[in-house]
Amino acid sequence: MKPTAKQPHIAVIGAGAFGGWTALFLRRQGARVTLVDAWGPGNSRASSGGETRVIRATYGTRAVYTRMAARALSLWKEHQTRWHRQLYHGIGVLWLVESDEQYEKAALPILRDAHVAFEELQGAEVARRFPQINCEQVRWAILEKDGGYLTARRACAAVLEGFLAEGGEYRQLAVQSPIQPERGELSSVTLSDGSRLMADGFVFACGPWLGALFPDAVGERVKPTRQEVFFFGTPSGDRRFIEEALPVWADHGTRFMYGIPGNEWRGFKVADDTRGPVIDPTTVSRVPSPEALQIARDYLAYRFPGLKGAPLLESRVCQYEQSPDEHFIIDRHPQATNAWIVGGGSGHGFKHGPAVGELVARLVLTGAAGAGAGAGAPDEQFRLSRFAH
Repeated sequence: MKPTAKQPHIAVIGAGAFGGWTALFLRRQGARVTLVDAWGPGNSRASSGGETRVIRATYGTRAVYTRMAARALSLWKEHQTRWHRQLYHGIGVLWLVESDEQYEKAALPILRDAHVAFEELQGAEVARRFPQINCEQVRWAILEKDGGYLTARRACAAVLEGFLAEGGEYRQLAVQSPIQPERGELSSVTLSDGSRLMADGFVFACGPWLGALFPDAVGERVKPTRQEVFFFGTPSGDRRFIEEALPVWADHGTRFMYGIPGNEWRGFKVADDTRGPVIDPTTVSRVPSPEALQIARDYLAYRFPGLKGAPLLESRVCQYEQSPDEHFIIDRHPQATNAWIVGGGSGHGFKHGPAVGELVARLVLTGAAGAGAGAGAPDEQFRLSRFAH
């Protein structure tokens, strides 16, 4: 009888969209896994916090994310069925095109190749189907039929519950920085209670805190930027602005504005994708600015005239963790073969969480993406070495 291989112990630091899913898939592939997070999955400081996130597959020329989004959508659907909990709302995503159409035009053949269900709509058809939208300048649109939104904070909690149910270990503690590998590997990290966490391998999925943990390997390559989101109130009984009547929308124009109707009754969400100033995600005061609110109000009045002057119900200040080229970072630490760095979500990472977790788990345990990795991407697109060129 052959001796069984030793069960590797992997520590995953960060229980957000990337870390939580990675921990879950590592556990399923037979690893002993300890998941660590300073404030908990989907907490209010995390980039994976808040109520909702868009899931869409339109990415201009960047086919890697279209394929990854398609894989992630399959995994989101699978897991909400497995866990008997709705995490995905497939209300569609509508891309409105006024003048600059390069992004959407480039996406069309990639969407077809990835077998993403969508329609091309002319401006008149958009206006007919969605009369609550001001379509005067809209020439055409893409309607992603299986796009929609995900419940963010709730999904992070669901992933943790699933991970624990499958035998994972979770510890709510912070990792002390900076991390200093020795002799080509990392043997342990120090936690905020003074203990040392030892493991055979490490995955650091720490979002906007990656630069502080790894000032040399990451540093300024991940910049947390301040992003503001607003939730407006719709008229009582007005069904034009609920998710049964309107998809998620994206305006990839002068400013990239987007929003989600309904939001499980949280209000009519409007957000500006323009990158804000760099912040410290631990200490920043999360009070919305009058300037950002005015931009949201002006946009709302233009695109949805029926909501002009709508009351502000809630607001949120979150952050992106921006990489210089907006690509993810998925790579080994340059000085530690057993430590992986996963981040650079750059505002679009949440939807990809299951596909990233599946890919990273395979990389950590086998060292290769594998034919069935789901992400379908050459590793070099996510390597740290790309920043050296």
